[in-house]
Amino acid sequence: MREVRVSEVEQAVCELFQQANRVLPSDLTACIACACETETDELPRAIMGDIYDNLAAAEKLHVPICQDTGMAVLFCDLGQDVHLVGGDFNEAVNRGVARAYKDGYLRLSVVGDPLRRVNTGDNTPAVIHLRLVPGDRISLTAAPKGFGSENMSAMRMFTPSATIDEIEDWLVSAVRTAGSNPCPPMVLGVGIGGDFEQCALLAKRALCRPVSEKNADPFYAGMEARLLRKVNALDIGPQGFGGKTTALSVAVETAPTHIAGLPVALNVGCHVTRHAHKTI
Repeated sequence: MREVRVSEVEQAVCELFQQANRVLPSDLTACIACACETETDELPRAIMGDIYDNLAAAEKLHVPICQDTGMAVLFCDLGQDVHLVGGDFNEAVNRGVARAYKDGYLRLSVVGDPLRRVNTGDNTPAVIHLRLVPGDRISLTAAPKGFGSENMSAMRMFTPSATIDEIEDWLVSAVRTAGSNPCPPMVLGVGIGGDFEQCALLAKRALCRPVSEKNADPFYAGMEARLLRKVNALDIGPQGFGGKTTALSVAVETAPTHIAGLPVALNVGCHVTRHAHKTI
């Protein structure tokens, strides 16, 4: 059994949310750089160039990539051989988030009640997804999520009679409906299977997969490639002004499901689909 003080978790969470809001993952930055070259028309090419320059400026000036610094989402894989000591885990996570946002001068965007909308003043509480795994390590992924893109997400409970074409058509239609609202080019996370809530979580986890990494199953890797082609054929383009790059990446994650069901979820990320990772 390995002891880990929750103060270590707090510090890691604080550092991760500041890092995620200021520096985009290198593979996503490379994907944006590539799109600067593949856009042939003047306007979308210029917009992609501005997006790329913004990433460099944020890192150099130590400021957020985007003014919407997001709702704090934390994925934690907790090793079953870890013994947390020194306090409450959830409280430590929220202290880390509060420090990151207040000390880092990140925009505070969380209200304490969905209908009586009073800002909590420190961007807490975080959305915490905790999973028990083998081992004696703690794996943390901070994924601040802006709501211009989150608001364009969608879910549908298909029946098992639905074809792959019908599912793909619905996903592409959801992107078409989103239009310029998610600040394209987008990163698209797709969840298929599980039940209602697991399917949505699969889609959110898919956004944290490196854009350079495809699904290990060739069947779903092919689906990812087809969806990317179909979405980019919509001509929404960078920031909605038309062009070849409506999406940078599509990631599909799946889970077993019930014989009577076929849930499908789409979680939409903007071109700054932020996440940062650390293992304690």
